[in-house]
Amino acid sequence: MKQINRIIIGLAIGTGWTVVALAQGQKDWQAPDIGKLPDDKYGQMVRQGKALMEQTYKHIGPEVKDASKRFSGNNLACVSCHMDAGSRKFGNPWVGTFVSFPQYRGREDAVSTTEERINGCMERSMNGRKLPLESAEMKAMLSYLHFLSTGIPVGAKLEGGGTLKLKPLARAADPVAGKQVYATTCAACHGENGQGMRRGKVGDADGYQFPPVWGADSYNNGAGMARVTLAAGFIKGNMPSGITHTTAVLTDEQAFDVAAYVNSQPRPVKLNLDADFPARKNKPVDAAFPPYTPGFSPEQHKYGPWKAISEAREKGIYPAK
Repeated sequence: MKQINRIIIGLAIGTGWTVVALAQGQKDWQAPDIGKLPDDKYGQMVRQGKALMEQTYKHIGPEVKDASKRFSGNNLACVSCHMDAGSRKFGNPWVGTFVSFPQYRGREDAVSTTEERINGCMERSMNGRKLPLESAEMKAMLSYLHFLSTGIPVGAKLEGGGTLKLKPLARAADPVAGKQVYATTCAACHGENGQGMRRGKVGDADGYQFPPVWGADSYNNGAGMARVTLAAGFIKGNMPSGITHTTAVLTDEQAFDVAAYVNSQPRPVKLNLDADFPARKNKPVDAAFPPYTPGFSPEQHKYGPWKAISEAREKGIYPAK
């Protein structure tokens, strides 16, 4: 492994880019420095991809002047859920993403490409429509993701990918308790009514300083963040604004409860979610849409407790086809 690491270091030095990670399970990785990229065609495309992901609303949002570019259905940005432009540990980082695809995805029960993963976010978190594969926007996003994986071996798994994996509660997550957590910890930025804080006014395509967490301009119910377990891990490691997973202020219970409260609120509905996870054994126990595991209510799937559902799954009891 040390020999492989030296080879990768040599290759990275030859490009003038920072080595991001060297081996499977790498702990001390960091995103490469985009400022060191030359101003050539590749560098320009990478920077355009970063701009698209940081200011999605400005380039392909529902308020842009060119109606043909309105691919996103809300005024969020990709970085609303991928912190520090996709470079933060346990903040849904993109570092290493490019070299992890193609990969098997349980939601589709198929091997998916990076492009398909991006379009999954477009249709769910961004509540919009797919980017054409040949579009300049797709090429720019792919270029940025490629750049962020500089120096990472294909298939490497980096510590801090995704979000914190919290141990499921023995009880149900409580939206009522979560409402109080939200009021004291979240409302100052995201608003008492969850509608966020805009930079300007409706129609100016300038997005939000702090994004809405429910309502018509938020993610839809097919997004990963609509699952309480995933939202809780994200919240614990990244919220309120200014903390990281090393300086978390919420307890696990508070993170679950506030995630339950946020996801109990109205939001856009994605059609045909029953087609997700066609191999039903892959369906997460907290996926709060039909079909459900027999013997358990929609509410228990959404808020828990999830242990009994997991035990039923272990016995081969899955949602109906």
